[in-house]
Amino acid sequence: MARLTAAPVVAQTPTRGNAARVLRLVHEDGPITRAEITRRTGLNRSTTLTLVGELVERGLVHEDVPATGGTTGGTGGTTSGATAGVGRPSPVVRAVAEVVAVAVTVEVDAVTVALVGLDGSVRDRAVASSRSAPTAAQAVETIAGLLDGLVAGNAAPARIAGIGVAVPGTVRVEDGVVRSAPHLGWHDEPIARPLAERTGLPVRATNDANSGAWAERLYGSGRGVDDLIYLNGGASGIGGGVISAARPLSGADGYAGELGHTFVAANGVRCHCGAVGCLETEASRDALVAAAGVAPDDPSALTAVLAQRRPEVERVVDRQVTALATALRNAIHTVNPEVVVLGGFLGVLLEHVGDRIEVEVRAQSMAAVTERLRIAPAALGADVLLRGAAELGFRDLLRDPTAARLVPRPAPADSTTTHTPDRSTTHTPDRSTTPTSDRDAAAEEARTP
Repeated sequence: MARLTAAPVVAQTPTRGNAARVLRLVHEDGPITRAEITRRTGLNRSTTLTLVGELVERGLVHEDVPATGGTTGGTGGTTSGATAGVGRPSPVVRAVAEVVAVAVTVEVDAVTVALVGLDGSVRDRAVASSRSAPTAAQAVETIAGLLDGLVAGNAAPARIAGIGVAVPGTVRVEDGVVRSAPHLGWHDEPIARPLAERTGLPVRATNDANSGAWAERLYGSGRGVDDLIYLNGGASGIGGGVISAARPLSGADGYAGELGHTFVAANGVRCHCGAVGCLETEASRDALVAAAGVAPDDPSALTAVLAQRRPEVERVVDRQVTALATALRNAIHTVNPEVVVLGGFLGVLLEHVGDRIEVEVRAQSMAAVTERLRIAPAALGADVLLRGAAELGFRDLLRDPTAARLVPRPAPADSTTTHTPDRSTTHTPDRSTTPTSDRDAAAEEARTP
């Protein structure tokens, strides 16, 4: 991978802040008319015109003039203010697909790397499957190799904003160190910094369910909801993420939301974390697919078998629904969410049992806490963790589109050589090439009003 020269630190100004507001709005809610941007930001029309023009010049957005008036905005937009004047339709502003974030998910059985456009499109992806969990060092090399293959094989030129890595474990937000990922066998393993050094790109890492929670809040079943809980069930157990007051709940070190280790059964089996009766031991994908007799990574086959309602499978379903309802009762009384989103095999389980989980949760909960509660399957499907990881990769760009460095499509590195710092340039470790060091930045993925 090509390496970066550190970008100078540029002071934030109101103009840059407004450019970030506009870009974030287009990225999250676009395509959207210029008139709708003016209405939703409160900026005047001339300021919006200038800011959109600047973003167009930087190759971050483009404008289309609709053939007729009355064009709607994006998903979050309305027809209000859609025209700039009688007979003059307001241009529609769209984020470009050519500016991408590298989204990475690491699982016990596979590493996935995808190029996700600023417009939300998943442009391309590559998967490296394995029979055993990779070490952190192996994961870094696998990610870099897959990325090299993607950029080499992508016919359309791309500019890369950064890399976001979703890991099934507790990840320290300050430096991207994985404190514990038991299913992977990782303990105090750095992932962000080695990958940044290997690729020359800015890298951030987070817990996979936290990234899924944010993606579902922006684009999925929790779109526009300020308080939600997300649970993801996969090969690495059950992970949880919480959005509270429209911001990711990270905790003191970024470890909040470990709902897979919620206590649900006093007579349960011992979990790998050392406790007894954790949710992810009482409701596990492995147990469900084993009873169903299907491959672990085939949700369609699992859905088909569940539809047969075989007694031996339904007994496993009953145990898992009971455990899940208990865990959700605990979480709901703590967080008071409006929406609970279930992803992975938990989403399949939810669709199989219908409203049964919600009924059991309500039966165990205070009525006032569940008045507005809705439990829904993840809308983003298999892309949910990738979309969340991509938001990490875009973070610097969305915070300040005038200062973020975009890397032109780099030439693939020679995987047979030893990767050392580029001595032809001064490589100063700062936030353009290394993980951020301030805790507050961990929550910056939250939308700024």
